[in-house]
Amino acid sequence: MRVILADDAVVIREGLARLLADSGVDVIAQAGNAAELLEQIAISPPDVAVVDIRMPPTYTNEGLIAAQTIREQHPFVGTVVLSQYIEVDYALQLVAGTSERVGYLLKDRVADIHEFVAALETITAGGTVVEPSLVTELLTAPTARNPLAPLTTREREVLALVAQGCTDRGIADQLFVSRKTVEAHVRSILQKLDLPTDAGTNRRVHAVLTFLQATGTARSSSR
Repeated sequence: MRVILADDAVVIREGLARLLADSGVDVIAQAGNAAELLEQIAISPPDVAVVDIRMPPTYTNEGLIAAQTIREQHPFVGTVVLSQYIEVDYALQLVAGTSERVGYLLKDRVADIHEFVAALETITAGGTVVEPSLVTELLTAPTARNPLAPLTTREREVLALVAQGCTDRGIADQLFVSRKTVEAHVRSILQKLDLPTDAGTNRRVHAVLTFLQATGTARSSSR
C-alpha cells in the first residue's frame, strides 16, 4: 500500500510516516500544504492520501478541498481526512455523492496504528470509513422522511458499524452474533435500501452513503 501524507506539522507528519513504515506501509511522499499534495499526486498517484483537514494558508478546510479535488481528478486514489474535532458538515461534504475510497477520522485514531492501517486498507479496497463518534452523533439526530425507515433497529446498528469500516467478522464480534447472522442482515439492508445492482457498483459503499446522507439531512432539518 502506497501512501502520501499531508500535514503542515513536520513532527506529526514524520512521526506518522515512521509508524506507517514500521507497519509495512510505503510512504512515498510527504507534503506541507494542499498545493504540494496535489503536485505529488500528479507525479506519482498513491493508493491513499492522508490529509490534515486544516492546512496553510487559512487553516480552515484546505485539506477537505484538496480531498475533494483528488476525488475529482484521481478517482482511484483513496483519501483520508484527519480532523482534531468532529465537524459533521465537513464530513458530510467529504462523503457526499457516490465516490468510493474515502475516510473521515479523528487524529486520535492514529494512536492505534494497527486500527489506522486497517482503515487505510479498507479505503484502498474501495470502502468508506467514518469516525465512530460521528456515526453516533448522526444516529442520535431526529429523523424526518428517513430512507432508513424500512430497516430494523438491529439492521441500523449493523449499517452503522459498516460505516465505521468494520468487516462482517468485526460486526459479529461487537454484536455477539454469528457471522452468518451479520451476512443475513447485510443482505436485508441492501435489499431494503433498493440500491443499484449493476456489477460495477459497490453496494456496501452505496449503503453507507445512504446512511450518512439520511442522518445528515435529518441533523440539518433539526437545527
